[in-house]
Amino acid sequence: MNIQSLKPAENSRFKQKRLGRGIGSGLGKTSGKGMKGQNSRSGGGVRVGFEGGQMPLIRRLPRRGFNNKIFAKEYSIVNVADLNKFDDKSVVDADALIQTGILSKIEKYGVKILGNGKLEKSLTVKASKFSVAAKEKIEKANGTVEEV
Repeated sequence: MNIQSLKPAENSRFKQKRLGRGIGSGLGKTSGKGMKGQNSRSGGGVRVGFEGGQMPLIRRLPRRGFNNKIFAKEYSIVNVADLNKFDDKSVVDADALIQTGILSKIEKYGVKILGNGKLEKSLTVKASKFSVAAKEKIEKANGTVEEV
């Protein structure tokens, strides 16, 4: 069986309606658009969401919340528990995180270490930012924290 030999099931396809092809076709003259009015004209109709001049629903609903995305700083996030992949007394930086496969890429503002999980190894961790909990856990495991 080849893709060119595939055919739709019998009677599953209907002939396309041919508009404006004479009185006998049933869709002649006005082509099923009625007599006059906006929708009978070429290019007629209204835009999506238009409610005939009434204030549209999307504009009636209140806008909620705050969006600070244009000023937000994006960091690649790593949890303390992920750092257990490294050997004891090793230096952990952005390149090391990529080589071990913990991160696939580094975001614009660098790496941020968060304090989720337990750290069982003494490491020197170099990153752009640290959460308070992450700093505590690294130092409690006799490691050092360096902000780059």
